[in-house]
Formats: sequence, structure tokens, C-alpha cells
Amino acid sequence: MSCLSIRLVLMEVDPVFKNQVYLFYFYLTYAVLLISLSGLVYCMDYLEMNIDWLEEKLKPLIEDHYFLFDFPGQVELFSLHTNARNIINKLIKKLDLRLTAVHLVDAHLCCDPGKYVSALLLSLSTMLHLELPHINVLSKIDLIENYGNLAFNLDFYTDVQDLSYLQYHLDQDPRSAKYRKLTKELCDVIDDFSLVNFSTLDIQDKESVGNLVKLIDKSNGYIFSSIDSSAVEFSKIAAAPLDWDYYRTAAVQEKYMKDDEIVQKTSGMQ
Repeated sequence: MSCLSIRLVLMEVDPVFKNQVYLFYFYLTYAVLLISLSGLVYCMDYLEMNIDWLEEKLKPLIEDHYFLFDFPGQVELFSLHTNARNIINKLIKKLDLRLTAVHLVDAHLCCDPGKYVSALLLSLSTMLHLELPHINVLSKIDLIENYGNLAFNLDFYTDVQDLSYLQYHLDQDPRSAKYRKLTKELCDVIDDFSLVNFSTLDIQDKESVGNLVKLIDKSNGYIFSSIDSSAVEFSKIAAAPLDWDYYRTAAVQEKYMKDDEIVQKTSGMQ
């Protein structure tokens, strides 16, 4: 963010986070550092009841700062409990914020069909629960093949294409074969909603981070803040570039995933 000359306010809701390098830093979980889920739920409930305190802290910064809320990774906070959603909705209504939910999923889950379906269900559930502009991200994309080879090209997983093709690979695992009918029904639910897709992220790659930031800025409208009200200018920015699909999937696959032919030749030489 500093490279983009953006004044950032980090609101840290995760009690295990200790880095305080940002201009403004609000440690929202106070002294209740209970890492268990019950402790986190208590902290979120406490913050919801005292939301006026947070609003007073944020109001002076609204005009010229970019807000980043970092929530804990416990999925129950977003799929079962309502306090996180309530906090977000109150801030949006009272401070007129434009927020985007960014949901990070480890990319190596794509190597296991069963885990990939679980990640899809979690992403879909979070999207429906939070009711915000939403971006799902396959993070640690540079480590995607450390846990095994993918059964399909990367765009199959980022675009969430026909999940029926996963059935054969699911049947190869004795742990998931007996749940074949259940898995099929779950995949049908995901296909019926047709809401989930993924971007990719390598946190060590400036280009990868920049592409994700641009996508987030477009979804929350920040990218439009520096242009005039011309409909032509808005349409130019809103339209995706012609080479976007290449940089989103093909270029990422070329950079981080080995070609099957190269792998076969290497194994043959050994």
C-alpha cells in the first residue's frame, strides 16, 4: 500500500497478529487473548456492543484513508455467527463505507478434490452470509504443487468449471468414495448458485499483489474515485482488459506449475 501512496488504516481483529508497522493500528480484541473459538466469539460480541467506540476512531480518517479489516481465520465467525456481519453492516450504514470481502483459501487444496469441494462450499457459504462484494483468492499459489499435481489446468479451479469431472478423482480416494452421492449433491448446489470463482495470489510477487489490489479496488469502487463523472471514462475502467484471462490463469500456470511433458521426461531420465 505504501508503494501505491495509499494511507492505510489496519483494524486488526486477529489476536495472534503482532505487527504494528502501519500508520494507525487498532487492536480490537483487547486483553481477552483467548485463541479458542469461544474467546474470539466473546471478543466479537464485545466489539459489536461497543461499536460506537470504533466509529469514533474511524470517523476522522474516512476522507483520506483506506481501511483494511483483518479478521481471524476461524470460519465459524462468518458462516455460523452473526456478530461479524452485524459489525460490518453497522459500519457501512453509519460511516457510509464501501467494503469488499476478500476470502483467502490455500491453493494447495486444489490438489485434493475433496478438500477443493469443501473450500467451494465454505466460500459460497461466506458469500451468502456476509452479503458483500466478494473476492475469493487462492493464496500461496507459488506452493500449489508442493502437495501434488493438479488433475486439470488451473482455470478449471479458478473458474469452478463443471464439477462433474471431479467425480472420477473423488472415487479414487476410498475415504470419499462412500460419500459419492452426497458429494454429487453438494457439487450440484455449488453449480446451481454459480457464484464462486477465484483469483490467485503470490504474496512475494509484486505483480500478483498488484493485480489483486486492482480487482479489490474495482469491486468496492475505489478505482473510480480519481476520475470525473464521464460515462466513457467509467466504462473504460469497468471493462476488463482483453488479456485479463491470460494473466489471471494461463500466465500464473506457466509460472508456478510444471508442464506434464517436462515432468515425464525428468522422471524418465531418473
